[in-house]
Amino acid sequence: MSGIADLAVSFPRGRADVREMHAASGVPVADILAITHTEGFPALADGEQAWELALTAARELLGRHPVDVDEIRYVVVAGSGQWDRPFWSPAAKVAHELGIRRAHCFEVTNFCNAGMAALKIVADRVELDGGGYGLVLVGDRLSRMVDYTDPASKALFNFGDAAGAMLVGPGRGAFTVLHSEMRTDPSWSDYYAGEHRGDRVAIRRAAHRSGLAAAYVQNFTTLIGRTLDAVGAKLPDVAHLLINQGDRDMHERLLRELDLPAEKSVFNYHRFGHMGGTDTLIALQDLREQRKLRPGDLIILATSAMGFSWGITALEYHE
Repeated sequence: MSGIADLAVSFPRGRADVREMHAASGVPVADILAITHTEGFPALADGEQAWELALTAARELLGRHPVDVDEIRYVVVAGSGQWDRPFWSPAAKVAHELGIRRAHCFEVTNFCNAGMAALKIVADRVELDGGGYGLVLVGDRLSRMVDYTDPASKALFNFGDAAGAMLVGPGRGAFTVLHSEMRTDPSWSDYYAGEHRGDRVAIRRAAHRSGLAAAYVQNFTTLIGRTLDAVGAKLPDVAHLLINQGDRDMHERLLRELDLPAEKSVFNYHRFGHMGGTDTLIALQDLREQRKLRPGDLIILATSAMGFSWGITALEYHE
């Protein structure tokens, strides 16, 4: 058995602003707000780097839950693979800054599903090792990959930036990792791709193809069913279902499909954009800070990624 001993989230000092998006793209403000649901949200400022956000989250986490750095055997950074520098390891950089010398440092690339994919890898490894800790860091440069001058990219205008850190260790932890189910439908592999634009990479979508929203709901529903079967639970047993906040309409549609009340989820659209793989960690942190979690709560994290991948992670709360 292994679990998340503790977690932390950090935000950049910059902001993405809907009025500036409108000025750059010409897309009406109302149309942008229909995607962002807020006038502004955290995004990397000029000169800020994603690895620094991850380091900030890790330092806060280890300051609150100190462990011997020699007991940290894995340091993993999860994201899109578009790191602050090419051909470079942000995981190794963070480990160096934290004084971690004996860990295996590596990256997991699965876009906004990468954090939960990395959690599964590290939780399994820690359990097999029978000891030690893993540090899973979730962070990206999503806002820096959006071309605000391109009206066709408006569906991405809600992309923001944040970083999360999870300390994974043996035993139950604050959140026991009960089960994980993930799958990829490779027929969508070319729907989004990066394109070099001068000194940066911009995300481009291929010609519109219908069916993606339905694929989200179908895959999440199927994977939730498999996960609940694996942990011996039913839908009414789910205390909280937390979802990547890329599309509010899909979020609400999934809850209707599962017949789960909105009160069992977290809606942060009025505060944040889509903060990449950190969305569900922000929601989890919110629930804990607001004292809405009870020992024994079954929490389902629904994450998704370009490519397209979907993942369901089941946690049990113990604090």
